Amino acid sequence: MNNYLGIEFGSTRIKAVVIDEKFNPVCSSDYTWKSSFENGVWTYDVNEAIVGLKTVITNLETKDNIKSVGISGMMHGYLAFDSDWNLLTPFRTWQNTITAQSAAELTELFNFNVPQRWSIAHLYQAVLNGEEHISKIAHITTLAGYIHYLLTGVNAVGIGEASGIFPIDSDNLCYDKLMLQKLDNLLKKYNLNWAPQDVLPEVLLAGDTAGNLTKEGAQLIDNMLPVGTNFAPPEGDAGTGMTATNAVAEKTGNVSAGTSIFAMVVLNKPLKNVYEEIDMVTTPTGKPVALVHCNNCTNDINAWTSVLKETANLFGAEPDLNEFYTKLYKKSLEGDNDCGGVMVCNYMAGEGITHFDSGIPLVARNQNANFTLANLFRSMLYSTMATLKLGMDILDKEKVAINSLTGHGGLFKTESVGSRYMAAALNTPITVMKTAGEGGPYGMALLSAFSYCKVNETLEQFLNDNVFLNVEKATLEPNVSDIDGFNKYIDGYKKLLQVEKTAVDVM
Repeated sequence: MNNYLGIEFGSTRIKAVVIDEKFNPVCSSDYTWKSSFENGVWTYDVNEAIVGLKTVITNLETKDNIKSVGISGMMHGYLAFDSDWNLLTPFRTWQNTITAQSAAELTELFNFNVPQRWSIAHLYQAVLNGEEHISKIAHITTLAGYIHYLLTGVNAVGIGEASGIFPIDSDNLCYDKLMLQKLDNLLKKYNLNWAPQDVLPEVLLAGDTAGNLTKEGAQLIDNMLPVGTNFAPPEGDAGTGMTATNAVAEKTGNVSAGTSIFAMVVLNKPLKNVYEEIDMVTTPTGKPVALVHCNNCTNDINAWTSVLKETANLFGAEPDLNEFYTKLYKKSLEGDNDCGGVMVCNYMAGEGITHFDSGIPLVARNQNANFTLANLFRSMLYSTMATLKLGMDILDKEKVAINSLTGHGGLFKTESVGSRYMAAALNTPITVMKTAGEGGPYGMALLSAFSYCKVNETLEQFLNDNVFLNVEKATLEPNVSDIDGFNKYIDGYKKLLQVEKTAVDVM
């Protein structure tokens, strides 16, 4: 029996998922890591990435008959290398909001929104800063692209991942050549020894082969997989999320909720205007996608849960962490629909949609608030999707058509809690599949299988007819009282952001 492996380098976990030839998850493993804030930059140690890679492969219950592998990772960010692939500066992650000047100038130059976290914004900002490493650059890529290169020797990324590096021409399925030329002209005054098109990775499509495991790559992972194993194009967590939720066709969408939260809708027509709150990316096959991305989702909840678990430990209780989360999520259902006057801002990092370059987590309540555990935790959960709601309102004004919206990621693992609140926030039905908890690495495993199987069908057909035809799923319709409660909450949340601004300024 053939198996396929997907590995995703997420914000808090590196996770591997193996699926069988019927595309069902067989086993999984994970490695916990976290970013660090060093010299004003959010970063991860790329050496720890290798440790995590080997750990998740080692801990898989089965490594037999793995025919194809795919590497995924958190999108965007900046990894710059010289011609010998020596890292020139620490990895700059998507969490950073240090490229405001670059992003604004490129957005104006292209008449196309370039968010701060995009790789090209980081590259141009480094040029504007006159950073020493700029003269040595031969390659820039993403974390997924770099791990893929180490294993295969191929410097390429999937088109969805590429769309978070530089704007994509969805007609020609490559980097936008006109925008590349504009950037090249802009950079001439800096007398660089490279052109932007020369330092970007090659763009590949879902279904392509993106190389094979080399002898050096096999040695890197202690020869746990055989030399010659097929590799799919490396994709970002946006593309794997779309795949994992069968949201790659026009008018479909999904919400991925973990450390960050983002919603993606595959467009059937272009947006009328350019919005700095809306990213334009692509599916793994190059279809245009409107992406609403928020840096902050569950990190604040994780911190509070840790404190509450520590409190339980004082009384000799040692609850299972997964069960602890589940009980807290379910407890929130007992709270008031509007959280009873308890407000939470979960900004541990900056937030582009609401124009914050940094964040300070806050809990606020008025004198008459119904301050209970249920309301506190319900407010925390509402806060994870409040900023997303503000971004999605823009797509609503653009009358973007959405036939279905599917949720995946940790926020949706507890049945009928996160999906219920999300349905209220977006006033649309939310579907959660049985595989929702597997998330991006499951999607990457599916893309890996699609690359190996060489089926004569589109990715949409492959997913509809082979993967999700009989999948177990649950759909929650928005509840009227929940909608009213969330709308009241969001009115208060907008006012709370004024307090957040003061907190950021003074702390």
